[in-house]
This record gives sequence, C-alpha cells and structure tokens, in this order.
Amino acid sequence: MNPALRSSAAHVFVESIASPQPEDDDAHHLFRVLRLRDGEVVTVSDGRGAWCATRVVGGALQPETAPVLEPAPNQLTIASAIPKGDRAEWMVQKLTELGVTEIAFLHCARSVVRWEGERGVRQLQRMRRVAREAAMQSRRVWLPALTEPVATDTMLSRPHVVLAEPSGITRDQLAFRPTTVVIGPEGGFSPEELSVDVPWLRLGEQVLRVETAAIATAVTFLI
Repeated sequence: MNPALRSSAAHVFVESIASPQPEDDDAHHLFRVLRLRDGEVVTVSDGRGAWCATRVVGGALQPETAPVLEPAPNQLTIASAIPKGDRAEWMVQKLTELGVTEIAFLHCARSVVRWEGERGVRQLQRMRRVAREAAMQSRRVWLPALTEPVATDTMLSRPHVVLAEPSGITRDQLAFRPTTVVIGPEGGFSPEELSVDVPWLRLGEQVLRVETAAIATAVTFLI
C-alpha cells in the first residue's frame, strides 16, 4: 500500500477526484466526528482505482497531488449462501478488508435465508454501505462489486470456479488458481448442486460456518 494512503487522516470515496465533494454522511464524519482541521490530509478515491491526496482547507477538500491509478487487484469472487442474522454484514466487512473483488450472494437448494423482493433490495443496499465503509477504513481504492442473490448453478457456470466442500482437494492440488469460490449453506449443497463438473476445494478438516468458510477462502487466495 502507498504510504500516503496508510498515513492519511481519513479516506473517502467521491464521484470526481478532480473536484472532490464528499457525500453528506462522509462530510459529517470528517468534519463533525473526526473534527479534521485545516491542513490535515485526506485521501480520496473514485472506487475504480484512481485516488489522490487532498488537504482540508476551509471545511472542504483541496487536491494536493496528481491522481494515481492503481492496477486492478487479483480477481477473487466469493459466492456465498447468505448467513443467518447479522453475520452477513460481518462477512461483507471482513471480505472487503481482505481485498475480495466481488461478493456474490446465493440462493442454494438448502438455503434457509433468502433475500427476495423489497427485503432483498434493502439488504443488498445495506451490504453495499457496509462494503463502502469497510473499504474506506481499509484504504481500498477499488470498491468490491456486490451481486444480488442468484441460483448456485449461475456461479458454477463461470470459468475457473471451484466449490467449497469438506471432501474436496486442497489448494495445492488444484490445477489452476480459482477466480470464483462457491460456498454453500450450513446444510451443505444438494446432490444436484454437487453433480456439476467443477473441482471441490477443502478449506480445512473441520466443518465451517458460512462466514468462516468465506473468510478462510479469502485468506487462502489473497494473503
């Protein structure tokens, strides 16, 4: 990570880094909660790899450095069944901090939690807010994509995909680096889902919760 990103007083996403205007909630956080004063450095990013350092001047952000465009990170999609309760929020937060490029939610055959209709729209909006806040905290300049729930077979049709399954092979035994890892619900995948011709990946010797498997996958392929 560029030292300027790590050492800035805060990091926010804006529509334009040439004319950085924080959203109202972000401005409130910068100037009312953090109480930043003139002269302090805030980095801003458009969420698509471009960023620059700004300086607080009169309650606004004034660009101080030329824009920097960071290369796109290694692609890794975590396609996961939806965990119960508030564990989905925790999962999205940690996957964002670890650098996952896409978080996709699944409606598996044995899923207990499903996000459908207006509830699904609200939940996805909430998860995107969580990801955005986690990206600012962790100084990311590429925002992760968050995908609305789809059926398992939609993700299993992607190239370079593997399915997380306790009876699978280890990472070292894979013939390729996966770009999509599919994680099922705590009841496991159905026989039909397991019949798809993709490699099975074993994440450990124990049976993991959904969100634990997601974090283990991110650490396995990104750290």
